[in-house]
Amino acid sequence: MRLGVLDVGSNTVHLLIVDAHPGAAPVPMASHKSVLRLMRYLLPDGSISEEGVAALLESVRSATVVARQNNIDELLPMATSALREATNGQQVLDLIAEETGVDLHVLSGDDEARLTFFAVRRWYGWSAADTLLFDIGGGSLEIAAGADEFPAVSMSLPLGAGRSTIAFLHDDPPTSAQMNALREHARAVLEEALPSFADLPTPAHVVGSSKTIRSLARLAGSVVDGVGALDRSLLRRSQLEDWIPRLARIPADARPALPGITADRTFQIVAGGIVLAEAMAVFKVKELEVSPWALREGVLLRYLDRLG
Repeated sequence: MRLGVLDVGSNTVHLLIVDAHPGAAPVPMASHKSVLRLMRYLLPDGSISEEGVAALLESVRSATVVARQNNIDELLPMATSALREATNGQQVLDLIAEETGVDLHVLSGDDEARLTFFAVRRWYGWSAADTLLFDIGGGSLEIAAGADEFPAVSMSLPLGAGRSTIAFLHDDPPTSAQMNALREHARAVLEEALPSFADLPTPAHVVGSSKTIRSLARLAGSVVDGVGALDRSLLRRSQLEDWIPRLARIPADARPALPGITADRTFQIVAGGIVLAEAMAVFKVKELEVSPWALREGVLLRYLDRLG
C-alpha cells in the first residue's frame, strides 16, 4: 500500500510518501517539504500570528495536492511542539481541518520520544541492546533510553534548535555571549533531566536522529564500517565542539555552502550543535551513531504493526 506521513513541525511541513506493508521496511517514493520556521510567527502571548496561520494553511494544502497526485491509500497527519504549545493551537487545528480536510493528530512530547525511539530500534534491530537516543527538532529535544522497542525512560525538553535560536542567538552570526548563554541554559535543563536516566544500564549504543543531527554529522562526523547505504555515520563530541565556533562565524545565508547544511536548517544549525554538544557532555557521551530513521518512520511502522 502507499502511505503518506504529514509531519507539521516547528521548522517544516514535510510529507513523506512510502510504499509499505506489514513486516517490511517502508520504501520512500516521494517527499514534499515547505520550510515555515513557525517559531518566528509566535506572538508574545504564545499564539501563532495570522501570517503564520496563513503560511501553515498553504503548506498543508500544498502537501495534500502532492498526496493526491501520488494516489496514497492513507494519510497519517501529525503535529508536534509548535502547534502543541501555541495558545491558539486548537483554533488553528480546527481551521486546518475545515479548510483542507486534514485532521492533524497532535503528538505529546512523550509520544515524539517514544515513536522516534521505536523507529531507531527497528532500524538497528534487537542486537542493538540498551540504546540512548537524542533527537533534536525545531521546538524540542527528545531523549529516550531502554533495551526494548519502546523506551524505559523518555522525555521531551524545550531545547529545540529553532526555539533555542530565537530565544538566545539574536544576531547573525551570533555573539560569543549569546552562545555561552545558550550553553549554560541547555546544560541546566539537561542536568535536571539526567537523574531520570541514572538507574538504566550503560547503553551499548548512543544514537542521534533528526535532520539537524544528520546535517551536523555530515559536516563534522565520519563514516565507518561498511559500504554504500550500510555505512555507519558517527559524530564525535570533540569534532562537533571543534566545528561549532567555526560554523557560528559564518553568516546563515552562507552556511549552505558547507557539506550537509541545507537551506531549511541554516538559521538554526548553530543552536542545534550547541544543544547536542551539551547533551553529549551531560550524558558523558563521546560519540554517537546517526540513524536515518526518526519520528516519521516511527509513525509509519506503528501504523503497519497495527494492521498486522
